[in-house]
Amino acid sequence: MLIREATVADAEGIAIVHVDCWRSTYKDIMPMDFLDNLSYEKRTELWKKNISGEGNYIYVAENNEGEIAGFISGGKREKNQVEDSGDLTAIYILENFQRMGIGKKLIKELFFKFEELGFKTIFVEVLEDNDSRYFYEAFGAELLKTEKIKMADAELKLLVYEWKDISPVLS
Repeated sequence: MLIREATVADAEGIAIVHVDCWRSTYKDIMPMDFLDNLSYEKRTELWKKNISGEGNYIYVAENNEGEIAGFISGGKREKNQVEDSGDLTAIYILENFQRMGIGKKLIKELFFKFEELGFKTIFVEVLEDNDSRYFYEAFGAELLKTEKIKMADAELKLLVYEWKDISPVLS
């Protein structure tokens, strides 16, 4: 599995992973009509903008056939006013590629970039019912706060985790 920086040419592959992962990960969390209406085309356009955007760092996991099996993105959210900090904004890996160490490789790649940028604290937001929160906890993220949010006409709990020290992730 090759881990590399994303290019605009990867936008469609990232969009497919993004939509397919939302449909599998959130099937018991979000309304099905919302998930059914997710569009590869719209997500492709979104990822073209994200990849081209300054301050966005996106890496893909590419399998031996050159297909994108997963991705991670991060940077600094506008609402993040904490000095020397950044945000892990998304990590998705197709179901048949999960539990193979790809997530670990992706998070390390992004966190090496964060270290280079001088980020000391990293935040990540995850829905309470999303089991990926255990992935973050396994890498040393600690729960900072819980918020109620409304998304797709569903009332959900959003957990905000933080890493105060990213060095264990990099080792």
